[in-house]
Amino acid sequence: PRTVPRVTPGGVLLVFGLTAVWAALVFVPPLHVPAGSLTDLSGTVGVHENDILFDELSPIPHAVYWLGDGECHQLANRSFFLNGNQMPFCARDVGLFAGLAAASGAATFVRYKINPIFVLLGLLPIGLDGGIQLVTDYESNNVMRVATGLLAGVVLALLLVHFIFALQDEKPRGETKDGGQRQSPPGT
Repeated sequence: PRTVPRVTPGGVLLVFGLTAVWAALVFVPPLHVPAGSLTDLSGTVGVHENDILFDELSPIPHAVYWLGDGECHQLANRSFFLNGNQMPFCARDVGLFAGLAAASGAATFVRYKINPIFVLLGLLPIGLDGGIQLVTDYESNNVMRVATGLLAGVVLALLLVHFIFALQDEKPRGETKDGGQRQSPPGT
């Protein structure tokens, strides 16, 4: 009897759905907050420094801005603004989320093999841009940040979907290539 794969194609659709919803959610909060009310959220990664600014927000903008406050530096000069409000995540993160959503959507319909060199080359720009900026006086611009984030998001989504397809295609233990079951040695 044929066994059911451990991961179904639904896993790929789930990744696309989650990344698309999240990418959309990042754009919604600035549009649902009074214009010009959140103009400088600059802070430190891992610290919730702007909680008081989010107290009056409705639940979805509050939740997304709260997550951004804890997971992103939210430097105003490294962020985009919508409706006169700073977005909850910096330009690089916005690019990353958009790349994850776009590539996981495209990869849902195309089977491919991923080359490790492609992964390294795709992640190199974000590492160089962010790393050089961290250790020197070099200051990237938001176009470069969103571009490197977008490329990294695409690569990471393709890698994730590749692993999901690989798990789906993996034969369960004991199954032969032709779908039959291996026979256990006598006495076991």
